[in-house]
Amino acid sequence: MKYIIILFSMFVLVSCNEESKVEQEIAKIDVDFMVERFDKAFYEANESDLPKLKQAYPFMFPNSYPDSFWIERMQDSLRQELLAESVSAFDDFTEVRLEVEQLFQHLKYYFPEFTVPRVITTPSDVDYRNKVIVTDTIALISVDTYLGAEHEFYDGIQNYLKQNFNKDQIVVDMAASYGEKYVYQLERKTFLDEMIYYGKILYFKDVMIPFKSDAEKIGYTDEQLKWSHDNEYFIWNYFIDKELLYSTDSKLPSRFVNPTPFSKFYLEIIDNESPGRIGRFIGWQIVKAYMENNDVSLKDMLTEEPINIFNNSKYKPRKE
Repeated sequence: MKYIIILFSMFVLVSCNEESKVEQEIAKIDVDFMVERFDKAFYEANESDLPKLKQAYPFMFPNSYPDSFWIERMQDSLRQELLAESVSAFDDFTEVRLEVEQLFQHLKYYFPEFTVPRVITTPSDVDYRNKVIVTDTIALISVDTYLGAEHEFYDGIQNYLKQNFNKDQIVVDMAASYGEKYVYQLERKTFLDEMIYYGKILYFKDVMIPFKSDAEKIGYTDEQLKWSHDNEYFIWNYFIDKELLYSTDSKLPSRFVNPTPFSKFYLEIIDNESPGRIGRFIGWQIVKAYMENNDVSLKDMLTEEPINIFNNSKYKPRKE
């Protein structure tokens, strides 16, 4: 037994050293970019500045809208108040920019073809369903969705949503948006497909933003994450006993995968304590097990079929 413990300790030490070397290499990667404050420029602009703004940011001004539409928005008192709050809250963007830089360095390391985009902050009228939008050339950050969970502008929005309306979630949401671009699955028919899909994105975050906590990556509080780990064995056995893994029941995503106040086991005590999206948490653990038990690259995992990931994961939650 003593010999086994020594071997295990040596394995862990070697793995940690290898990870440290990789992170040191990643830190050397140059990703030059600036954060363009379109929200601030729009807030400070008046009617005469509109042509110059449209020239600098043509993609922010669809041709289907006349100039009068944008001028009206410039003069709208409520929007001006929201813009003022955003500009004030993000007067210093240094900390967020540093995290975005680290994300880009990791993306460049694992995907050499990655091109650093223009990073632009924008108002969105608190469109929390599109907090971050990324393309091959642009990354848009809706800063008015990150003013802090208790901000008065979020009154009326449910707590399970606004608990992540904080600036420390910007890079997490950006990593998720890039994860959606790199994850490939033909279709998501079964509950297992859904869990593995989001498990892939969460593992993608593990690799791309290792400086963020697991709670931040999944958007849970520390207490919600602890509950998930403490009850992982129960959750998994519930899914197995109810034969949910290969089910195509369209209600399952809304019960266990989509954002909700809590997951729906239809067991009052459990439902009241559980966080929403528990299926994503389980998918994350399955993907972690797969990567630990197989010699496979990140790129290959992201495109592997869910059933293959599950069958080769050797996933088995511990019984507390």
